[in-house]
Amino acid sequence: MFSALQIFSLLLVAVAMALSLAHTLELPGKLRLSEAEYLAVQPIYYPGFTIGGGAEPAAVVVLIVLALFMPAGAPFWLTVGAAAAVAAMQVVFWLATQPVNKVWLQRTKLSKAGESFFGAVWMRSDEIADWRSLRDRWEDLMLSAQSCRRSALFCFRRR
Repeated sequence: MFSALQIFSLLLVAVAMALSLAHTLELPGKLRLSEAEYLAVQPIYYPGFTIGGGAEPAAVVVLIVLALFMPAGAPFWLTVGAAAAVAAMQVVFWLATQPVNKVWLQRTKLSKAGESFFGAVWMRSDEIADWRSLRDRWEDLMLSAQSCRRSALFCFRRR
């Protein structure tokens, strides 16, 4: 059971890392896009990345459960560190990334579930009007997300 939990937690963190790596690798190309092109491209991430993104909160829960079964010492603290890194990314996502996601999807037809997840935009109109600032914010957040996820994988490697 313990081994299965370790493998499952690693798989969840790896899925989250893969999504983040995809964003990072496409960054140079996306920075060359015009406003119209960028706004046309952004909605392609949904629902795929939204579904894959479910790995992150699941990873936090599984890592906490895994830590409860760990003996005291370095493996325990590395597991807690991995959980903290993924939890930090969740805080960044909900407070900083999700508001921008809602802007990108304002003109996109979404399913009922998508509408509830990406519902009303709660940003000032002047923030929404400056697409370059939103783009830079979103792309910077993707880079910070990768750092958090890479930290979580580093903790796994050291256990």
